[in-house]
Amino acid sequence: MTRLRSWTTFSDPAGPSAAVEISAHRVSAAAVDWRGGQAVVSAHAIEPLPEGALVPSLTALNVHDRGAVAAAVARVLDAVGRPRRIGLVVPDLVAKISLVRFEQVPAKAQDLDQLVRWQVKKAAPFPIDEAQVSFVRGVRAVDGQEFLVSAARRDIVQEYEAVCADAGTQAGIVDLSTLNVVNAVLAASAPAADWLVVNVASDYASIALLRGPHIIFFRNRSADTDGTLADLVHQTTMYYQDRLQGTGLAQVLLTGAASAGHDAADIERLLHDLEDRLGTPVESIDPRRAAALADRIDAAPALLDALTPLVGLLLRSREAAA
Repeated sequence: MTRLRSWTTFSDPAGPSAAVEISAHRVSAAAVDWRGGQAVVSAHAIEPLPEGALVPSLTALNVHDRGAVAAAVARVLDAVGRPRRIGLVVPDLVAKISLVRFEQVPAKAQDLDQLVRWQVKKAAPFPIDEAQVSFVRGVRAVDGQEFLVSAARRDIVQEYEAVCADAGTQAGIVDLSTLNVVNAVLAASAPAADWLVVNVASDYASIALLRGPHIIFFRNRSADTDGTLADLVHQTTMYYQDRLQGTGLAQVLLTGAASAGHDAADIERLLHDLEDRLGTPVESIDPRRAAALADRIDAAPALLDALTPLVGLLLRSREAAA
């Protein structure tokens, strides 16, 4: 399963049993149990946030109403059993995602960390010595080893950790939304060919291209950027064909649109628009393929969207601890 080293260290070797996602307009949570070797979502909750209480940003402080955000976190924690430690999912806009390649990889972890920091500081919009940096090995090519790197301002990550502390829990793992959408897909199956994930939030959209389990392209854009999402996806696939030796996408997966407030008709139009641009069927991500729901057979699309990154983080963490 593709995963980044988390921005903070989780002290429980078994990993968290519950996760919380804090986004611009809501806080969601889920707890996962294991029953006969099957992951099961045993509890979940979603709480709205007041407008403007949290504004995700790469370069500015995010939490504008700490009390309101902490209160929403406390309410979802009550619904999932008041865990003392959690995994935390934050918006993609919080971090700069980069793909870097080295012809030779240092043998020592400390030397590799320094090399990665030196490489990504060129594009980071903040001093790299003020950043939390995580990375994972990606595709191995004839011209070197690729790494997927995330960098975020340390004080911004600490804002999210602080509201969790105010709510009575420790955020032992902090990670990004779309990376854990990918983890949810990989927990259910491991596509061997190239595939694409589109993650729609209320204030941004992210696109990840993968070759098997490895991300080979990542891009996000805020909702106020010119052009449609379909245009952005089309540009990405042109880059894929021209620069990444793309031979065709085996899967195109969409998530987040329902929980971002789009109604069924809007989502249907978006699916058709993407399919027309890509020439490939587009499928909604269903986290139940990785973790069953304990309390219902059917679930609304908005709930499934909200659960997807939470399930991805929890199953990723269990694999990392194994």
